[in-house]
Amino acid sequence: MRVFIFLILLFFSFGFQQQVKAEEMVSVRLVNYIEDTKSMTIKVEGNYLTLDPTLTLKSGKEYLLSIEKDVLRIQGDSKLDIRVKDSIQFIPESYDQQHKMYINNRPYLGAMEFKIEEEQYIRPVNQLPLEDYLKGVVPFEVFPSWDLEALKAQALAARTYAVSNLHKQMNDTIQYQVYGGYDWRKSTTKAVVETEGEVISFNNRLIEAFYSASNGGVTENNANVWGGKSVTYFPIKNDPYDPVSPWKFTLNENQIEVASTDWNDPKWWEQNQEIDKQITSSIKKWLQRDGFGNDIKVLTISKFQLSNEQLESKRFTKGSIKVEFLQRLMDGTILYNEVQLDDVNLNKIRPMLGGSRFKSYFIDSLDYNDGVYTMKGRGYGHGVGMSQWGASVMGEQGKSYKEIIEFYFPGTKILQYDEL
Repeated sequence: MRVFIFLILLFFSFGFQQQVKAEEMVSVRLVNYIEDTKSMTIKVEGNYLTLDPTLTLKSGKEYLLSIEKDVLRIQGDSKLDIRVKDSIQFIPESYDQQHKMYINNRPYLGAMEFKIEEEQYIRPVNQLPLEDYLKGVVPFEVFPSWDLEALKAQALAARTYAVSNLHKQMNDTIQYQVYGGYDWRKSTTKAVVETEGEVISFNNRLIEAFYSASNGGVTENNANVWGGKSVTYFPIKNDPYDPVSPWKFTLNENQIEVASTDWNDPKWWEQNQEIDKQITSSIKKWLQRDGFGNDIKVLTISKFQLSNEQLESKRFTKGSIKVEFLQRLMDGTILYNEVQLDDVNLNKIRPMLGGSRFKSYFIDSLDYNDGVYTMKGRGYGHGVGMSQWGASVMGEQGKSYKEIIEFYFPGTKILQYDEL
């Protein structure tokens, strides 16, 4: 109810200059550039109002938001120092590009709600029209220098995905779509404007417009990745446009030389560092989320292998890994622990090692030599739907955005959103 009242005020009380439907508003939790924080600085261009007529954020002024116990504190000049429970909403006097809110120096259009999350963090939630949201998405999902037709195809995929998720509160990360706020680019804005309202449909319904950076030369079916019913517009087929994008990473079995460690040295914990710091950092975060605490040293990865099972698309599905590690408790006690995953879905192992290294399940080889694992593969992402790099190549070859959509989502139709 609070959000509904907020939108009513947003459009009718403060005279937004665009005519948009309520269902075409997007609500985005800002996480990507903010993470979890107890304080942040905001600055506004143009005045911002609240439901309290006595509280206005003045153009050009800077404000500090912080958490004190379970209360949100807002400080400005010497006269402004207020505390609110739960949340507060700030609404621009007029919706235009002259009214912007900067959060930690990143600008955003539209309204902003600040909420207390998990009783300790400040979480901004940006609310703005769908089309302007997309102008902040497309340049962060692809390169703005790409051919315009490829950018248009991305705009359609992003719009279709966003409309399909309007009932959810999305965030600004790859969990949904990367959103950079009012950091627009001329080319991507043009792509959004020239395809305004267009979405991808099948049997007069929105499709799940999935896309990934690269499919490695072979598209994947949705059921192989997420289960459920196989959809015809996600076929498994060769993609002659995808540039394949080969990748490789190595991982040492032994991360810390236990035999050479001087256990009597009071600084031994701090002095012992893992060999593969980036990968073990990812492993530690995975272990922390699994309840093993924050103070961990990875000793060895004593098993890392693939199962023989492969899909029609030649992607692997299962594997095994064993991690041995030390955990230091608050009182200084050191515990030995291990985590072993045997013949599990690779989507349980890939996040442990990091998706930016273990880029896809299209794996060519996993070898072990002289204490080092080497994995080689192709593609980046799940491979379902549109290959962003493949769309770029199609655009360079003179294909239209409609041809790109037909290739990656065969049998679908492009319609206006309000026709559905």
